[in-house]
Amino acid sequence: MTYTLSQTLSALALSSILLFIWRLSRIGRRLKDYPPGPPTLPVIGNLHQIPSERRYLKFGEWAQEYGPVYSLMLGTQVYVVLSADYAVRDLIDKRGPIYSSRPDLYIAQHIVSGGLRILFMEANEAWKMARKLSHRVLKVETARTYVPYQDLENKAMLLGMLESPNDFIDHLRRYTASLTTQMTFGFRTTSIQDPKFKEAFDIFDTVSELTATKTAAILDFFPFLRRLPESLLPIKKEGREIHRRELKLFRDHYLSTKQKLKDGTAKPCVCVDLVKMQKEEGFSDDFAAYISGSILQAGSETTSSILVGFVQAMVIFPEVAKTAQEEIDRVCGDRLPDLNDVPDMPYTRACMKESLRWMPLVPLGIPHATTQDDEYMGHRIPKGATVILNNWALHTSPTRYPSPRTFNPARFLSSPQNSADSANNPDVSQRDHFVFGAGRRRCLGMHIADRSLFLAISRLLWAFDFHRARHPDSGEEIVPDMDDLLDGVFVLPKRFEVDIRPRWAERGERVRGEWERVREEVLDEGGQWRVVPEGLIWRDYEPAE
Repeated sequence: MTYTLSQTLSALALSSILLFIWRLSRIGRRLKDYPPGPPTLPVIGNLHQIPSERRYLKFGEWAQEYGPVYSLMLGTQVYVVLSADYAVRDLIDKRGPIYSSRPDLYIAQHIVSGGLRILFMEANEAWKMARKLSHRVLKVETARTYVPYQDLENKAMLLGMLESPNDFIDHLRRYTASLTTQMTFGFRTTSIQDPKFKEAFDIFDTVSELTATKTAAILDFFPFLRRLPESLLPIKKEGREIHRRELKLFRDHYLSTKQKLKDGTAKPCVCVDLVKMQKEEGFSDDFAAYISGSILQAGSETTSSILVGFVQAMVIFPEVAKTAQEEIDRVCGDRLPDLNDVPDMPYTRACMKESLRWMPLVPLGIPHATTQDDEYMGHRIPKGATVILNNWALHTSPTRYPSPRTFNPARFLSSPQNSADSANNPDVSQRDHFVFGAGRRRCLGMHIADRSLFLAISRLLWAFDFHRARHPDSGEEIVPDMDDLLDGVFVLPKRFEVDIRPRWAERGERVRGEWERVREEVLDEGGQWRVVPEGLIWRDYEPAE
């Protein structure tokens, strides 16, 4: 049979259309060898079943129905959700080379971050370089030099609580922010109204909002839509503008420290180490700026959010505060607790561990991605799959933690390990929590966070009582709702009322006196360090590695 040119072209066109329809029909389908999961619809898969709020609760329900390792089909993307500790160990820990990458996050990494944000970097050479540098600037020996910063900022936080207790969330944020700006750039954030602070967190909040939008998610689930013109995707323009602001902020801080190092006026900080490493490795100022900026953002909001959760827990579970205060008074008497006291205050240390478990901050973790096909429990996990650590399910498992929504530090009294020990524990059933992630992507600043949290929790309980506020009309106690959380990538309690008072007048005066003493000894008129003390104020309870 002889075909004309027009017939041939028509046949090719029909074949192309059929091929397109066939490929389109496969989008959103779960292949038979994938882990199980909820039923899908063509093209969108499970997108219609993802809640707009409290997604972590739905992910937990699916774990109960489909097992500890299940899959979701979100457009063209395969999501594999890990909701059991042994699955985290077997895949994220033991198969690190396969599970250490990140998914291709178009808005979050390519647009908003210019490809420079370490948190979202794929496991490429740039990430390996950043990881090596971060190891060097956050290792235990280096981080120990920051203990004086932690002591100072903690005392400033206590004074803020004493003078304006209703602003307790602001005091917690300034505490962790100032500690992080000192560690990273060598300057203090003396006020919540500091322009540098406000700019940094305005940018951080905008970045979080943009990366959590439905548009950002759709561009990840259906990558071909990224080709649409900017007029149809205004998020691109907004994202590039926020990246410009963020890069300028980080560069200004980094280059300022670089100049201070030349002048001989730089204080001990991460950027000082980065400048020295830059000479050895030859990376760009932009790259260095984003390493330092990433540490700034990671260290500020995370610790303060955990502490907000701790304060709420003390209001809801006052018997915990009373037990911890009895221990603190027995060990410390009328002096402020310090890091020397960690071994002698197991219940207070357990309060820190329980705070990390009870308010896991990142309930669905920061997503991992596979670099090759893998097989687990008889199912195939394809190359490029997004892998979710379901922290909320792990932290609220009644098997791991009986009565999981009860704040019960006693569950950790027999655990002497710190967060780094816990994350590295080969017996995954004995890990305290999963807040800092797992595998090669786990947080490198765990030991710094542990110190900041212990100092804050022990000293807050030493100095203050956390009473329930009372309704102005009825006089009834107001108990915060522990499940009323701000939603997003990070979760923390929505603002709640608490009546914070000094336990005794003498404790309030001691807080004021401690601040006045340290202010006169080490700070200049602008509230910045004149000279940073050499060595440690206390011996360290953690040995250097």
